[in-house]
Amino acid sequence: MKRSGYCNDIREDRIGQRVTLCGWVNRRRDHGGVIFIDLRDRSGIVQVLFSPERHPKAHQQARELRSEFVLRLSGEVARRPQETENAKLPTGMIEIIVDHLEVLNPSHPLPFQLDEEGVGESNRLQYRFLDLRRPDMQKNLQFRHRVTQSVRRVLDEAGFLEIETPMLTRSTPEGARDYLVPSRVNPGQFYALPQSPQLFKQLLMIGGMDRYFQVARCFRDEDLRADRQPEFTQVDLEMSFVEAEDVMGMAEQVIGRIFQEALGQNMPLPIPRLTYGEAMARYGLDAPDLRNPLELTDITALMRQTELKVFAQAANRTGNRGERGLVKVLRVPGGAQLSRKQIDEYTEFVAIYGAKGLAWVKINGPWQEEGWQSPIVKFFSPAEKEAMVAATGAQTGDILFFGADQASIVNESLGRLRVKLGKDLQLLNDTPFSFVWVTEFPLLDWDNEARRHVAVHHPFTAPMWEDLAKLEQSGGDAEVHLDEVRSQAYDLVLNGTEVGGGSIRIHDPRLQQKMLALLGIEIEEAEEKFGFLLKALEFGAPPHGGLAFGLDRLVAILLGVDSIRDVIAFPKTQRAGCLLTQAPSSVDPLQLRELYLRSTHQPRV
Repeated sequence: MKRSGYCNDIREDRIGQRVTLCGWVNRRRDHGGVIFIDLRDRSGIVQVLFSPERHPKAHQQARELRSEFVLRLSGEVARRPQETENAKLPTGMIEIIVDHLEVLNPSHPLPFQLDEEGVGESNRLQYRFLDLRRPDMQKNLQFRHRVTQSVRRVLDEAGFLEIETPMLTRSTPEGARDYLVPSRVNPGQFYALPQSPQLFKQLLMIGGMDRYFQVARCFRDEDLRADRQPEFTQVDLEMSFVEAEDVMGMAEQVIGRIFQEALGQNMPLPIPRLTYGEAMARYGLDAPDLRNPLELTDITALMRQTELKVFAQAANRTGNRGERGLVKVLRVPGGAQLSRKQIDEYTEFVAIYGAKGLAWVKINGPWQEEGWQSPIVKFFSPAEKEAMVAATGAQTGDILFFGADQASIVNESLGRLRVKLGKDLQLLNDTPFSFVWVTEFPLLDWDNEARRHVAVHHPFTAPMWEDLAKLEQSGGDAEVHLDEVRSQAYDLVLNGTEVGGGSIRIHDPRLQQKMLALLGIEIEEAEEKFGFLLKALEFGAPPHGGLAFGLDRLVAILLGVDSIRDVIAFPKTQRAGCLLTQAPSSVDPLQLRELYLRSTHQPRV
């Protein structure tokens, strides 16, 4: 018998019709005669009824049914008796009176009930095939499917070609570690799984494809967090003959279509823009959550002559972007009610990000009337206090938190404190989704450990054309000039989390060589790692740029789940393992010999 459709398809317009359904026993209720089964499939639940008078054979079979038995059944759709309807179910007005039942497969008792709250994640991942039957997981993966299909539709309509790029490629380690794959037919040599399709999508632009996209699998061997996985999915796109605004505009069309088709909402466009400099000045982080009203205020100039030595030292410290001194203050309206214990906890929190302490002032009244409470108040002159009030807008009942150190530490610690206070004090506004573009990132950053410059995004990002001359500077001021060079890079931030990023690429081979040299990559190394791209750039490369969305992260935020593992069918643990398949695992020594490999790992005793 062919099934008539999904459980959730059966509504009042089918009353009197005979249907055949397949699914799992979600719940069985024996009322001392009549037996009710809630039949479940991926669409939802429908109630089926087994009557001993009308269909005794099917009723007898139903007495043996248990949770998660797989069934095929047929019967007539009937209206539920009055006062037995279930308004919480789309199918709650009808039931199916079963006359034929077939048990396709029984089930062992479950290790956990599908409607059980608080099931440990290790259990859920070990029995993922059961966890996937839970309504929440089915809803999440169906939503992910709708998002992916919306992306494909809007990009197809915009003239993009969906093109697959290689999964087995060469290792070009930049940033995260590569996953390496040994080659049996090329002994001693290795492929790498792609961290992104970056180089190939640029080659596609050089190849004249003009507009490319891919729902791409990517791999990074890095430490994991709730929003990281060793293998992940990104929506990857690239466009020729464009500028940054063209790429961001296309990305906004994609996000807008996702909201329309997957969420049923209209999204306000265009998305606001912030430069990197503005974001760091006001929020301390390059991925700000704009639902949070708290902002940082730079009082470095004000503190250069202060009697508070720690502040004065920071205010007069010189250096490059992240190493220069900085003094900032975070005003928290109503924060004077915070207890000393809470302030101590926040002091411990900012220490995680390198802060040596957390100075504070409670505004209990006007400073002229000695209404400021703090151990540091005595060091501030009347002019400094007046200037701080003017700069921050501080009012009675507020608290001011201060950071004074090198710029990178102050921005990171106060930026993270801003995020934590916004959540702890429930300051976030009611906007469910707050997008912002952050643009004009620095092109380069200085790595103190490696003693060289590193690319803030990646080595193929183009500088702002108006800053191009600074890359040609040399001599004693070269470091200062490089520190000032901005890039044509842009990140899309949602609720304080980066969900996408991209840039206009370098299409001039000489500029690309220059960029690699600034990163300390010599000509021989550049040829070895990127020679194929450098050669391709010499054969008429068009101006091009692109972007990639983190699909897992975007879907998780739109659904409001805490971990991307809840929107991935078969995720890994934080130790990059699969509890379901027990991967990774040891392999037969014969397989290693075929690959000319030998393990040097010594198992722990």
